[in-house]
Amino acid sequence: MPVQEMLVLAVTHMLGGVCVAGMTTVPHPMTGLRWIRPVREHGHVLLGDITNPQGAVIRPFDVVTFNLLRTHPAPPHVEDWLADFSRPRVSIVRRLEGERRIRFLQQHQDLAPADVLDGQARSLCLIRPDWIQGACHLDTYSDKLDARIGFGLDERHYLGAHGGLPVTDVKWRAFARSWAAECGGSVEFTTGDLRTRLGMHQLVLAIGLSRPHRGACWPMVIGVHTVPDYDHAVDYHNL
Repeated sequence: MPVQEMLVLAVTHMLGGVCVAGMTTVPHPMTGLRWIRPVREHGHVLLGDITNPQGAVIRPFDVVTFNLLRTHPAPPHVEDWLADFSRPRVSIVRRLEGERRIRFLQQHQDLAPADVLDGQARSLCLIRPDWIQGACHLDTYSDKLDARIGFGLDERHYLGAHGGLPVTDVKWRAFARSWAAECGGSVEFTTGDLRTRLGMHQLVLAIGLSRPHRGACWPMVIGVHTVPDYDHAVDYHNL
């Protein structure tokens, strides 16, 4: 696959780097369009890899170009593609906003999210949860943030081992850090709290599976997408 356009749906914080994932224009029976996760052959994707020549870091709902070299599946991460991040550099072509963004979120929710959440046959999906509960905890001494969201979907509860799945979405983490600091270091919330705080009337989550750890992969919230969109600045030096 040559240089390929991808609609970014997740920009996440990882230990030692970042991760980005999104959809191409190639059809897929369960997700509408094919998910892609550009990766390096060795080591983590770095912040500079997802920064364009003008100094802008790519964001969810940017349409960007990546030089994808070949598939590099490592089940359940079957969406991985090796990418050349330097020749050419990532380019932001346009941005999906307004009604087009809303329609995309409505039309590309996963038809079989249990393939990711339970069966782990693949590792990326978009869902609209029935409800959520979450928490943000900021250690004011170490400045370490723990952000989590649990949810219900199709009569099943996904709460993880600590009351929610870890959230790695860099914009949500910036928002959570600010909210927790405002509340003395800790805040818990429900769907209703987010409606009040953000003025949202719809929530879509991008879910991804972690890399294997002790023989298992764990679901994470890699994208928090609200309608209308919420705005928050990201300090990329403090993710």
